Amino acid sequence: MKKVFLLFSLLTLACSFTSRLIPVEATATPQPTSVPTTTPQPSGELGTESNPLILALAPSAHPTDAMITAGDVISAFIQERTGYHVVTVILPSESALLTAISKGNTHITSLSPYGYASAYQRDEVTALLAKVNGDKTFYGTQIIANRTKNFISYFDEIKNENTTDLVSALKQFQEKKACWSDSSSASGYVIPLGLLNQAKVTLRSAAFLGNQPSVVRAVYADDICDFGATFVDARTSPTLEADYPDVLDKVKVVWRIPEIIPYENIVVSVDVPLEIRRVIQRAFIDLMLSPDGKTAIQTAYGFDEIKIIEDSAYAEFVALVNASGLDLLSLIE
Repeated sequence: MKKVFLLFSLLTLACSFTSRLIPVEATATPQPTSVPTTTPQPSGELGTESNPLILALAPSAHPTDAMITAGDVISAFIQERTGYHVVTVILPSESALLTAISKGNTHITSLSPYGYASAYQRDEVTALLAKVNGDKTFYGTQIIANRTKNFISYFDEIKNENTTDLVSALKQFQEKKACWSDSSSASGYVIPLGLLNQAKVTLRSAAFLGNQPSVVRAVYADDICDFGATFVDARTSPTLEADYPDVLDKVKVVWRIPEIIPYENIVVSVDVPLEIRRVIQRAFIDLMLSPDGKTAIQTAYGFDEIKIIEDSAYAEFVALVNASGLDLLSLIE
């Protein structure tokens, strides 16, 4: 039976360090002891054998052999290229991963957009590399409505630009009912809600429909809500084309939010010195250039391409997540 590889504390790092996953045996729940103890602190400079860099792979409660092997490839490459000692771990969830970052038990990892926003605002991480999806590192969202509704469209589909300011465009939705996809969707709920809140628009109770094609269907049918929000452009989804060939005619874009929603990224703890951050960033880029390295990153993190990124690129996304008024931690799995 495969061992589950988790990180609980730096105590597990007290022996000899190599580029490997740290196993934790499944044992009975320990009984509390009356003797207080203190968790030993790592000794030596970061990246040394006695205080290695901790590389966390994408969270998984049940890591596969392929993930474990990928982690070995990545950590060995970084160690060879930089000279810094690296150990690799897998946490069961992103919440556990964020806790590990806070406690100094993870130095390099990948985070979801919400996970990054949470850790960045606590001044715990800085972005190194962004996931590229279809040549894009960010994507947009849009407010849609049935064309028969008396809503004015402030988006020019020919010029692909909005034609007025935010407040003027969105105030027409005051006391209207929205169709959202699900409660954690950035494009189908969180970011549009943040934008409406910025415009001081108050809505009636919304309907959550589970996915974005369903939002388009509801707006098309005009029987559930007044408007909806989707990624750009959910109206052209293959799941809709057969049943709604005239969907582009019947469902209009009222306002389009620019491409500010990120995919996952690779981050480093702010506790890692700048000179180490730079060589780690370079090592990931070089690793992605080799077939085996690219396969390892795809397996460990789900990234097909990466791009250098700075924290400032996420500022608008973070601001709108905050403007949504939602509990950020509740959006993180």
